[in-house]
Amino acid sequence: MYQLYYYPGNANLAPHMLLEELGVDYELLLVDRTVDAHRSPEYLKLNPTGRIPTLIDGDLVLFETAAICLHLADRHPEAGFAPPLGSEQRAGFYKWLMYLTNTLQAELITYFYPERLSDDEAATAQVKAHAETRIGDMLDLLDQTLAESGGPYLLGQQYSVLDPYLLMLSRWTRMMNHPARNRVHLGRFQQRMLARPAIQRTFAQEGLVEPLV
Repeated sequence: MYQLYYYPGNANLAPHMLLEELGVDYELLLVDRTVDAHRSPEYLKLNPTGRIPTLIDGDLVLFETAAICLHLADRHPEAGFAPPLGSEQRAGFYKWLMYLTNTLQAELITYFYPERLSDDEAATAQVKAHAETRIGDMLDLLDQTLAESGGPYLLGQQYSVLDPYLLMLSRWTRMMNHPARNRVHLGRFQQRMLARPAIQRTFAQEGLVEPLV
């Protein structure tokens, strides 16, 4: 049985959705950020970064969301969560996963934690504003990519790791001035994803409430 350490709506959301899609046995273990449980000695023994999520798979202890998602795809090839190894489609899959985790997700972290880059209040406000602008450009590119893929998913007809990952990150923009849902193709993508029973179960288990995206 897998064990997924989580906090509602955090970066655990993508692997949690994949676990539900797979229909495998797993256990959710809450890491309560409101009492700094992610900084506790017990959690840091599992994940020395103090970040969420962490996945336990037998003797394997794995952190970093993208790594967890790739591991689940590899452990369950029958689910088809990634294109075949060595194919052009697999290369494109890697490209967009790296874009989501290394570019969009990194910029979202800057947006949510601008104080990490400056101690000056005025400067942090400017950092946040510039991050939101850059995020907007990234969402525009993803919206265009969904249009060009022919949909309904980022790789076109194939549902992959990319789609829960994109839903998670696009959800994080829901309180911005121009959230992902305001873009034609991203908005449709979000609604298609929210209609999937596995994703509905995931959101319910994490206690997520409106606005969902």
